[in-house]
Amino acid sequence: MQIECYAQRLLNPFRGVVHVIRFQSAEAVTADGIEWDIYVANDALLDGLGRAGKRAQISDIRYGHWSAEKGLKRGPLYPSDDFRRLEDMGAMVYEHLLKAHRDVPFAFRDQFELWLLDRNDQPLALLHSVRTDSETDTKPPLDWRAGMAAQAQFKSAAIADLDEPAGVYLTRHVNSLASGVAQWFRRSDDGAGLGLHTLKGGDALRGRVLDADAFPPLFIATAGMDAAHARLVNDYHAWQAPWMLLLPHLDAATRSALEACACQQAESIEKHYRLYPAAIDRAALQAARVQAALIRSQPRPMNQDEVMPMFYIELGSTESQDI
Repeated sequence: MQIECYAQRLLNPFRGVVHVIRFQSAEAVTADGIEWDIYVANDALLDGLGRAGKRAQISDIRYGHWSAEKGLKRGPLYPSDDFRRLEDMGAMVYEHLLKAHRDVPFAFRDQFELWLLDRNDQPLALLHSVRTDSETDTKPPLDWRAGMAAQAQFKSAAIADLDEPAGVYLTRHVNSLASGVAQWFRRSDDGAGLGLHTLKGGDALRGRVLDADAFPPLFIATAGMDAAHARLVNDYHAWQAPWMLLLPHLDAATRSALEACACQQAESIEKHYRLYPAAIDRAALQAARVQAALIRSQPRPMNQDEVMPMFYIELGSTESQDI
């Protein structure tokens, strides 16, 4: 098996991208192109399980953490019968990381997408994505979620007299437009999608082919929404702009508009800038990065009662969060 380098989206809600260097069951992952975590997993535990082994989960073992500035910090050692094999896999990924870390952003490989469908059986909201057909037997939650960070931070004046967070309202509205059916699609290089199996009905939809225009590029369809709700979705995309800029398929007009919105969130731009595949206004993005550096240089007192930001909790979780 060769070493793979690829990018994959973090979804439901879309909250960024991870870049991965993988060899067998060892991988190095980063969300910012600077700090890398290296994990190994004892996949030998799945031997002999057959089909059931595809759904079994094995725990990752932390091989170490690496950055170009600080080098490698090894994780704890777990001697076992397979210790040498796990060490060799981790070392293989680490050695390749030293050569390939400057090559980010990597190409996206998660071309299998699970879409929540509207009442006309058209893609409404993107729920999940995976790299291989065998992974489409997973069963993630079938409701779209604006996310915990949106619940705390996203604001919009699109809907007057809201008595709840805009993210909560948006979540409910998008799901109210859904048919209850979700479908897997295999997306081709030109953006078209081949319909695969469905979840919760809709079996007759298997085998259909939808043109690229059927799939909203920012993962939520606004066709059929009134002006106020379309604006609400657009405001949500503007709030997501620092993450949206990580996507490689954006046209120039969309990227330019998202850059203008993202510059209002300087610290988020600084976190993701190295993974942006393109830039329209580099001067504005660089100015935002300078602003982020100035913000970081200011002393910030820590409140004794302060808790971990919700956004960090959401990114760090391996499971979908409930609204």
